[in-house]
This record gives sequence, C-alpha cells and structure tokens, in this order.
Amino acid sequence: MSQVRKRSVTIHGHRTSFSLEDAFYDIILSIADTRHITVASLIAEVDESRDRNSNLSSALRIHTLEWVRNDCSNRR
Repeated sequence: MSQVRKRSVTIHGHRTSFSLEDAFYDIILSIADTRHITVASLIAEVDESRDRNSNLSSALRIHTLEWVRNDCSNRR
C-alpha cells in the first residue's frame, strides 16, 4: 500500500505543499525525468493549468493518470 506524504516545493517564488501517495510521486519524478525538466517545473505547469476549483494534489493525480493512459495507448 502506498503511503500519502505531504511534500513541499517552491513554484512561482513561493512555497506550496501537496499530499500524494508514493506511487503517484514516483510517476511525477519519472515524467519530469522523461521530459528533462525539474519536478518543480512540472508541478508549476500542472498548477497553472488546473481547474481552480480543484486542489493541486488532485490535479497532480489526474496528470499522472493521463500520462500513464497516454503511454499505454501509444504502446498499442
């Protein structure tokens, strides 16, 4: 079972925090590595594009889900 952990990052010049299960955070790390960007940059992108009625943690989970789905679709 993946444990939820609170994490902090600096985006747009200020600290923000989010809570993610380890499994989702591992995918975030993989996405950033694949795209050759920092984790903070990836999180900033997700933060900028998210629906303001959702929280950052949820937006990050959705982003990782979409990444995995697209990757699986490309393998078919």
